Amino acid sequence: MNVIVVGCGRMGAELAYRLYQNRHEITVIDQVGEAFQNLPPDFRGRMLEGDVLSSDMLHRAGLGTAQALAAVTSADTINAVVGHVARTVYHIRNVVVRNFDPRYRPMHEAFGLQIVSSSSWGAQRMEEMLAPGALHTVFSAGNGEIEVYEMLVHAGWDGHTLQAAVPTGQCLVISLTRAGRALQPTPDTLLRAGDILHLSADQTGIEAVRQRLVALGEK
Repeated sequence: MNVIVVGCGRMGAELAYRLYQNRHEITVIDQVGEAFQNLPPDFRGRMLEGDVLSSDMLHRAGLGTAQALAAVTSADTINAVVGHVARTVYHIRNVVVRNFDPRYRPMHEAFGLQIVSSSSWGAQRMEEMLAPGALHTVFSAGNGEIEVYEMLVHAGWDGHTLQAAVPTGQCLVISLTRAGRALQPTPDTLLRAGDILHLSADQTGIEAVRQRLVALGEK
């Protein structure tokens, strides 16, 4: 896939490199040449320095043949304009823009653009992780018969195996996140305080988990 990344700050460089590693054809545009130093040394995509709002620059970048574009500068107005032009002038169907300042989110929504608001999303995730209680619903299927829960492993579960902590056959463990990295645990995985479990269960299964939380000292 031919992808244009507009903006080569920390987010743009990370995105461009991830796409490059997945063997996509990448062109990165930034107004400041020094920004390309954010890219790893083994990045082999195209790098273009210049005004990202210039029609000549957008033409040089190949928007006419691109399948996707991400506008991820730290300026919401630039991201909105580039995203709008990419979609309406160049007819790129897969356009995603970064919302840097949450106050400008309505502007992106007015353009009808797909947005990623890193500040809002990050604050929401931290709020969920800091909220009291061990279990939080993150997804509900059907009419709520099956839900996906996020559970913070507390000190009472530290050192217990996953099999000992989660009722076998009543809950399906989807993932375990430790120090920011997700993995697929096995029944013998030892839990550590601060781990985050994502599991799916019906009401009977999640009630069994709550009972074990109480038994192990969760208040």
